[in-house]
Amino acid sequence: MKSFKVVPSVVLLESCQEFCERYKIGAGDLVFASASTMDRNFSSGFEGALVIDYRQYGSGEPTDLMVNGISKAIGSYPIKRVFAIGGGTILDVAKLFALKEVFPVADLFDGKIEAVRDKELILLPTTCGTGSEMTNISILELTEKKTKMGLAVDALYADEAVLVPELLEGLPFKVFAASSLDALIHAVESFTSPKANALTQMFSLKAMELILQGYQQIAKAGEAARLPLLPDFLLASTYAGIAFGNAGCAAVHALSYPLGAAQHVPHGEANYVMFMEVYQTYRSIRHDGSLQLLEKHLAKILACSDDEVYETLGDLLEHILTPRKMSEYGVQEEDLDLYTDIVMTKQTRLMSNNYVELSAEKVREIYQKLF
Repeated sequence: MKSFKVVPSVVLLESCQEFCERYKIGAGDLVFASASTMDRNFSSGFEGALVIDYRQYGSGEPTDLMVNGISKAIGSYPIKRVFAIGGGTILDVAKLFALKEVFPVADLFDGKIEAVRDKELILLPTTCGTGSEMTNISILELTEKKTKMGLAVDALYADEAVLVPELLEGLPFKVFAASSLDALIHAVESFTSPKANALTQMFSLKAMELILQGYQQIAKAGEAARLPLLPDFLLASTYAGIAFGNAGCAAVHALSYPLGAAQHVPHGEANYVMFMEVYQTYRSIRHDGSLQLLEKHLAKILACSDDEVYETLGDLLEHILTPRKMSEYGVQEEDLDLYTDIVMTKQTRLMSNNYVELSAEKVREIYQKLF
């Protein structure tokens, strides 16, 4: 049996002002937002609310240390609603603060603490990549375990996902590139997942189409061409979030986590490093079913033959973000065995969604090719 559900209500708004008028944020509200987002989009502030600038508690990807630091800052403030306005980092962290009990964080992620929601949760993405606003997943780097882990429980679903394209306008191009590549990979991995079905694949295909057609315009006209396309990219990210929230991500994400955690590589960029090699490895093992359907869909968008899909796609993606070898991020060759072990022992949730099973030897081989 395969199932499909969309839990958060999706609210489409024209502006940040409309958001403020609708939600009337004030006393009893916990708001996660960076200082730059507040200055640019919510200069009047949210009177009476507790506003947390998560960037004061760590940079880059979310960690358990960040969660601990924020908790101390919140103290005994009485929370009724949790709002998160930001990228995947803060959306993932904010989900935890809508729970009744969070600490110790490692116990929560190990299932030793039951995840129970006791607060309303509203998420506003400011990037076009993670799709976290639509999923029941929180990803953290657990520093003592030296890897990222995912908590996937229904208590982490938001009540509402609020899409405001205006929030993407200040996104630097490199951040836009990494986040939209993450959304593309969500769409692709969920399409070939054994948990995929006709409904998830519909959302995957539409997300791929919007993102790649947008990339084609950027490749022709330059970085500024993305600006009128931001509503499309935001929708594509949400579509991909719906798809992978149901069907899951797989080896691309699993292999990227050790790189992201150890070398502090942005999540979407770390996925990009792994993306093409994982799919060409799949193709070398078995070439049928959903992989063939994926290649036909991509070939149609890219106007190439099925056999030229990966080469043509690689050429297009180079206009968005320059690919780099793992060694360029500071990875040492002796790290590859450790990374492989982490993937095979700590990322089984993701590896179960692979198009074909990948052995430790295959994972190590992929890393070596990308080194």
